[in-house]
Amino acid sequence: MMALLFAQRVILGKTDFKDVPSSLQPGVYEHLKDSGVEFLVGDYQPPTNP
Repeated sequence: MMALLFAQRVILGKTDFKDVPSSLQPGVYEHLKDSGVEFLVGDYQPPTNP
């Protein structure tokens, strides 16, 4: 739920992705990617699953 809140704040321009807590960044990234605005994360690279 917090990831969705932060994703919405990033989309609205109220919070920069770099200011999202690091523990929430992967979830926020997924929400942004699903919304088609993953460009808002800058050069963030999501963790890869082995």
